[in-house]
Amino acid sequence: MAPPPARRRRPNSLLGVGTAVLMAVTATTAATGAPEALAAPPPSVAVEQRVYVESAVDSDRDGRPDRIALDISRPAGAGRYPVVFEHSPYRTGLNTVPMHWVDVDRLPQEDLFGVTAGRHPVRAASPNLPGWLDDYFVPRGYAVVLGHSIGTGASEGCPTTGDQQEALAGKAVVDWLNGRARGFDASGREVTASWSSGSVGMTGVSYNGALPNMVATTGVAGLKTIVPVAAPTNWYDYYRANGLVVAPGGYQGEDADVLAKAVVTRAGCADEIAALTQRQDRVSGDYSAFWDERNYVRLAGQVKASVFVVHGHGDWNVKGTHYAQWWEALRRNDVPRRIWLHRGGHGEPARSDYRPALLRWFDYWLKGVDNGVLREPVAEVEHTTGWRRLADWPDPAAKPTALHLTATSATAPGVLAPEAGTGVAQSFEDRGRTRTAAQLVARPDTADPNRLVFRSAPLAAASRLSGVTTVALKVALENRDDANVTALLVDYGPAGSTAAPVVVTRGWIDPQNRDSAGAGAKVVRGQEYELRFPLEPKEHVFAAGRRIGLVVISTDHDHTLRPPAGARLRLGHGSTVTVPLAT
Repeated sequence: MAPPPARRRRPNSLLGVGTAVLMAVTATTAATGAPEALAAPPPSVAVEQRVYVESAVDSDRDGRPDRIALDISRPAGAGRYPVVFEHSPYRTGLNTVPMHWVDVDRLPQEDLFGVTAGRHPVRAASPNLPGWLDDYFVPRGYAVVLGHSIGTGASEGCPTTGDQQEALAGKAVVDWLNGRARGFDASGREVTASWSSGSVGMTGVSYNGALPNMVATTGVAGLKTIVPVAAPTNWYDYYRANGLVVAPGGYQGEDADVLAKAVVTRAGCADEIAALTQRQDRVSGDYSAFWDERNYVRLAGQVKASVFVVHGHGDWNVKGTHYAQWWEALRRNDVPRRIWLHRGGHGEPARSDYRPALLRWFDYWLKGVDNGVLREPVAEVEHTTGWRRLADWPDPAAKPTALHLTATSATAPGVLAPEAGTGVAQSFEDRGRTRTAAQLVARPDTADPNRLVFRSAPLAAASRLSGVTTVALKVALENRDDANVTALLVDYGPAGSTAAPVVVTRGWIDPQNRDSAGAGAKVVRGQEYELRFPLEPKEHVFAAGRRIGLVVISTDHDHTLRPPAGARLRLGHGSTVTVPLAT
């Protein structure tokens, strides 16, 4: 391991607040820890500074507590201000990193460490910091703190991809803002946050949104609210699903170690990242102690902050499971909460009142302004026709509707029907290494040897999916000991329609993990097993005249590992899909 870096650093400049901001890095009184001696700039000028907060973690194992770099912008006037805090591993962009190889020789895969050359996806070009927090909040009486998470940017330590060390490092920042931790300037002199009121709200998108979830689960005093946007809540569900190695949408081959390599900015972290590679286990895909430490849902009972969840129900990077399970855990623990689900993908909603809504939320929780924010709807969901206000999410009006997968021929497309009826088993052969899900859901009224399709009758009236669809599939592997199993819920036009099908949601399972995500059990060839698993949560309207479809495939080209073609799977009669539907 390389020697630890020196403690002294020069402060980096920050983006200004509009055109009115001047740099005003101030001196501190080190011996007494007295408040900083502020200059007397014009009222429109903000103070900006770099501070290094001493945490309680030693992620690089150099025998010294990691120091966390903060870039701060705050009003120049005397007084104490509430803080909007965004923590991030993306302050200096991303490194070029190879991905894990996903075209494997067999399942479970043999080559744990195989990688394919290439650039870590485009996140490097546009880090998650949107650049508006200081511009918007400082003129409105807030301090804005932009943190560099451990091992990234100008902070010490090593990135650990979502474990409790990252949570505790973020907690240290909240502690410093409340006078419970030590901070230093670039020269090593102690700095206090005398300008902080101690009331802190965290927000951020993606990983920057996961960090507020992490810090909130520590129960740290002073963190009054968080606004996680498109945020992971359980890293197992980001990189795995029911025993399968499953990639976030658009990032095939990424894993916890790849992400750490992409964000690390310090030498001496090779051993720590190698431990991530070993412990993440790309062979079995099982839930383990490694993933349990990165599961914040189980710690929701420790959250003392209110939570405003923002997520896109078109987000296939941080999939819907993250917001749905977090929302439900917050409900169980009586955490004050709100949720906005927009139609977009991985990011903030394209809604003109989004920033004012955040301001009102922060004003209530951080300034104590009685602005009626808690009397507004708990849930708002966007559809093609606009935003719908709900008493909760999923919509309490949505009722589980069971549909039976029935085939009357060994090869012809089957039907989804409210009654089981009689039917026959059907088989198909995996070709997911070369055929995508979009290709396999096409032409639902003709047979395809690489998928099974079941369609409902045309809907007499529009039906709205709100919540989690589940399947119970009776599956046998005919010629292999393991295979991917993927279920796709599809919105189809009427028979003969030329309209493109829409994959509404999907889910995955390893038949070996039919009883538990944490432990696999050998599959006996030819033996039928019932595989029960959820698809990703969703809000979607099936228009009148459309058909609800379920497509069963094996390998999902864009999400799962891709074994050689040729696995044959049989789907037995008696399989069902249950869809939560409302009018």
